Amino acid sequence: MGLTLEYTDGQTPIDEEEKEGLLIPTITARRDLDEFEQLGVEGALEWSRKRKFDLDQILSEDFVMELHKKMFEDIWKWAGKRRKSGKNIGVEKDQIGIELKKLFDDCRYWIEHKVFTEDEIAVRFSHRMVVIHPFPNGNGRHSRLIADILISQVFARPVFSWGSINLTTPGAARLEYLKALREADQGDYKSLVQFARK
Repeated sequence: MGLTLEYTDGQTPIDEEEKEGLLIPTITARRDLDEFEQLGVEGALEWSRKRKFDLDQILSEDFVMELHKKMFEDIWKWAGKRRKSGKNIGVEKDQIGIELKKLFDDCRYWIEHKVFTEDEIAVRFSHRMVVIHPFPNGNGRHSRLIADILISQVFARPVFSWGSINLTTPGAARLEYLKALREADQGDYKSLVQFARK
């Protein structure tokens, strides 16, 4: 039967070759995929809470890939690997490594020079990760989890609430989140920082 997916506003389509990487053949619909992926995210969250990471570890491509793998390794063969296709969002696939390095360097600079508040640094980091879009799927969830790790382990502040709802589900919170992301795309991070703590 295969995996049939419907997409809501802001979701990145998974191409046919990427769908072939699905490890659970009984998943055929979006709601089932979302449930399994949410379990993976919760497992990665638990994994990250049991470990201590320093700034140099977090700001590395190895960590970015490892975190994604921890989130989705039971669902997708390509978990923890850079996307090999173009998407409706994100940099060109051959620019992912370069853009990640720029992001890591920028984040170090923001921290060292106290350019933004700690919350804004973590939210900007999350947003840029989404803009780069290193993976075929799970970029938003990955970017929020890595921001939580950054804010809690580097700045010793509470993790973000991100609206206290599953943002993959259509509804008012997702619309508010997407609106805040689009404002951040224009350089205005106020709404996204507020939403992260809502």
